[in-house]
Amino acid sequence: MKHELVIATNNLGKAREFKDVFAAAGWQIKTLNDFDHLPQVRETGHTFAENARLKADHFAKLLQQPVLADDSGLEVDYLHGAPGIRSARYAGDHDDAANNARLLAELGGLAPERRTANFHTTLVLAWPDRPANDLVINGDVPGQILSVPRGDDGFGYDPLFYLPALAKTFAEMNPTEKNKYSHRGAAIKNLLPVWQQWWQEQEQVK
Repeated sequence: MKHELVIATNNLGKAREFKDVFAAAGWQIKTLNDFDHLPQVRETGHTFAENARLKADHFAKLLQQPVLADDSGLEVDYLHGAPGIRSARYAGDHDDAANNARLLAELGGLAPERRTANFHTTLVLAWPDRPANDLVINGDVPGQILSVPRGDDGFGYDPLFYLPALAKTFAEMNPTEKNKYSHRGAAIKNLLPVWQQWWQEQEQVK
């Protein structure tokens, strides 16, 4: 299993963000798209960490190889942290257009300075049959929700999530910028100093 890691996603945009990091380190990367008829896991957790661990542990046990899973979401201050862990299902199951439309409706007429938000990611790296050893890493990026979508790249809430420091939404960033400034990019940055040591420790467990 050495040097092979499964990213627990079917989302090609998300997978690309991870592949750019791990492939550069010499690891072979697969996603759930590389396997047939995998039973999915219900995300019944009450936090990002619980959902990420459910996915990572489920697929690591099923595939008998290390798996990296994430759970990410948008936390809007005016909405008391919503949509949060329900970000992908806010207005329909993984329906980006419907989710964005609902968010815009919820914030309709709100002044720009009150449209503050945070994009959060929790990453979990799991080894087969060792859920107690899961490596859990977080990443956050503060920003602002626009009233009109901007940009043609990205997915989810990317066209609405604006970083004032760059004067761009996530959907206006190229892949290099997205990897550097996104919430997943922040989590990956926090993961980089520790994941290979964690991997070595797992290999040494008898």
